[in-house]
Amino acid sequence: MPLDRVRSLLARPFTPQPHGDWDLMHSPPPPTDGLMPAAVLMAISEEADPQLLLTRRTMHLKRHAGQVAFPGGRLDAGDASLIAAALREAHEEVALPPNLVNILGTLDPYRTGTGFLVTPVVGVVPPGLVLRAHPDEVDEVFHVPLAHALDPSNHVRQSGQWQGETRHYWTIQHDRHVIWGATAGMIVALSRRLEGL
Repeated sequence: MPLDRVRSLLARPFTPQPHGDWDLMHSPPPPTDGLMPAAVLMAISEEADPQLLLTRRTMHLKRHAGQVAFPGGRLDAGDASLIAAALREAHEEVALPPNLVNILGTLDPYRTGTGFLVTPVVGVVPPGLVLRAHPDEVDEVFHVPLAHALDPSNHVRQSGQWQGETRHYWTIQHDRHVIWGATAGMIVALSRRLEGL
């Protein structure tokens, strides 16, 4: 079962290794110095077919408008840790009560082209939660089966032009939603770590 494998993986000690979309290119990655720390919550509902919580961001946001994303954002001065930041953002964006999240651990931080070093925080939540999208930030809250998201056959490598350069990135299609960029990259990274179990 995918959730059991995720639990087993995060129970093991490991040394975090920053990664990002640069992993798909032949150019060296940017240094992590100077990147803004941020965190996202990879919330998995504990049910017979575990589901991964995702959002679609509103179109009026300055960054990543309309994209599929995990709840999350930058580390604020009042956050005690990156885990606290992920829980705070999830509460603000989709009204997910922090006390209902069982934190399993964190994954390798992800460098983004927009200047962030994002730490994915993995947590398990009860099934059937009633979540509410914050209208200023989130257009839609939805779920993708964890098994579908982690299946390498659903990971498609694509490329496009960004700031005059060819950039490579992952996409994961589910129904009418296309997960891409950093969000897909974090899912692919988790999938590949699970392959080593």
